[in-house]
This record gives sequence, structure tokens and C-alpha cells, in this order.
Amino acid sequence: MFLPPFYFFKFFLFTLRFLFSENVAGKVVLITGASSGIGEQLAYQYARRGACLVLVARRENRLQEVAEIARQYGSPDVLVIRADVAIQDDCRRFVEEAIEHFGQLDHLVNNAGIASGCMFEDAQNVDNFRPVMDINFWGAIYPSYFAIPHLRQRNGKIVAIASIGGWLAVPRMGFYNASKAALINFYECLRAEVGNDIGITIVTPGFIESEMSQGKFLSKGGKMTLDQELRDTLVGTIPVRHGEECAKGIVNGVCRGDKYITEPSWYNVLYLWRVFCPEVLEWFNHLMLVPAVGTSTETLSKKILDVTRAKYFLYPTSIQESELKTD
Repeated sequence: MFLPPFYFFKFFLFTLRFLFSENVAGKVVLITGASSGIGEQLAYQYARRGACLVLVARRENRLQEVAEIARQYGSPDVLVIRADVAIQDDCRRFVEEAIEHFGQLDHLVNNAGIASGCMFEDAQNVDNFRPVMDINFWGAIYPSYFAIPHLRQRNGKIVAIASIGGWLAVPRMGFYNASKAALINFYECLRAEVGNDIGITIVTPGFIESEMSQGKFLSKGGKMTLDQELRDTLVGTIPVRHGEECAKGIVNGVCRGDKYITEPSWYNVLYLWRVFCPEVLEWFNHLMLVPAVGTSTETLSKKILDVTRAKYFLYPTSIQESELKTD
């Protein structure tokens, strides 16, 4: 009796939000982790809508390239700032520089993040994985803290790029998933605190075309490495979505005012399994993603991927090209 009217009401609200989506032309959008992956594609999508951009990352040369493309797509002004989101003073600085340059801030997109891929017992030193929490969690909290007063003035929005790993248990990604789970819970609490003054959208992407899907992980030794065999072990036969499609879906949802966005949306089915049949999902992930005794990466999922050569159908062309360059 309750569900049909509830879903009708949600559909009605979705229709209203779709018809009256926010126009971000001329508004100021700050994006962290904008030098590659989802952050880069988000910059292009906002640029196409005429937004002014503040692009933040550690690789300034790469940021300049993204900024130039964003200008060509239609952004009237792009400010590039080199900074490390894991450093609180850097976060204070880039928010202040954005306000000094534009005089306002409308959207804060906390996208910066790194991935780790290691069985817990294989970790050489668990302290090596502190950067995962420093960047993925604190790297979103610091900018939010300094940006909130300015966002409140503009009735702005915070976009938290989390991950389905925040609620889906995946072997080898315990540290990464823990940081994303913390991020989801923090912003749900913050949403209850700020009410309607600031809109908060929590995004939970699945496997998306990015440096991580190309094999860039924090290894068991605590160093960033490019390990495509590990990538195949983690991703297996799961389709990897194009970054441009993911970013377009995110920006559309943010402008509608959606509270949650999952990209691609079919991952929502897994959430239902997690809620109603967690034991089945846990058993399946163990079966497919945990290697046999005496091996490090030979999982059932990877064996299926290798035998069927499904990556040439499931992975974007950019990933395949990156493998050729590595070879």
C-alpha cells in the first residue's frame, strides 16, 4: 500500500527537477582531482554548460591541458591551481584563491582520490595505506570545511565523488572502500546539518574509465604502480563505463538536485542484493575475486576474462591503448 504512492511521488519530484534543472552558465565550479579521469571529464561537461572553472590537482602541466580544452568547450574563465588535497593549508589556499578570483563559489566537486589493491594479509605495512584515507576522505573534508561559508551565501552544492565500494565489499580494496564508506556517511550527516542551505549530492560510480581502470594502484609496498594484471584481477568481467558518459550523468543529476547518483545505474541492483541477500553477494565475490592458494592474481573472474578475451568488449578503447603503450 505504501510503495506505489511513494514511488509515484518520487517520480513526480524527479520530473519537476528535470524540468527545472539548474543553469550553471556563469557559475563557479571548483573540481579537485581535475587532471584526469572523472574529474577531467566533469570539467568538460561543466564547460559545455558555460560554467567558470577552478581546476585543482598536483600535476599543473596536465591541468593546463585540461583547462585549454575546457575553454574550447565553452567555459568563459578557467583558473588552474596546483595543490595537494591531503594538506589542509593547500585546501584553504585554493578555496581562497577561487573566491579572490571569481568572488563566489557555487559548486564544490570533491573528486580527488587514489585506489589501493592488496589483500589485507599481503600488506607489508598497513601504515603505507594512510594516503588512501588522507586523500579520499580528508581530501574532501578540508575543502568542504573552507568552502561551506561561501557555498551557503550562494545556496550552492557539494558533490562528493565516492564509490560503490562504499557499500559493496570487494576483495583487495578494503582500505579504499573504507575511505569511501567514511565519505558517504560523513556527507549524509552533513546533509542533515546544513538542511536546504547547501545541496549535497553523493555519487557512487562503479568501474569508470580512469587511471585506476588503467591499472594505477597503491601497491602492497605503499608505492603507486601501474599494474594492469592487478586491474584485470579486480575488474574482471565487469564492464568499464566511458568517463564522458559517467560525467554527463553526474552533471545532469547534480543540476537536477539529486541526492544520490550511481553510475552506471545498473549497480543499484547490487545494492538490493547487499540489503536483502548479503551472504550470497559475499560468497559470490569470494568465489570470483579471491585467488587460489599459492597465487596472487589468478582469480576465477580473471581466468574467464583471459579465456573469453572479453576485455576487448567490456573495457573502453583508451584502456586497451594504454596496455599497448606499456607493452
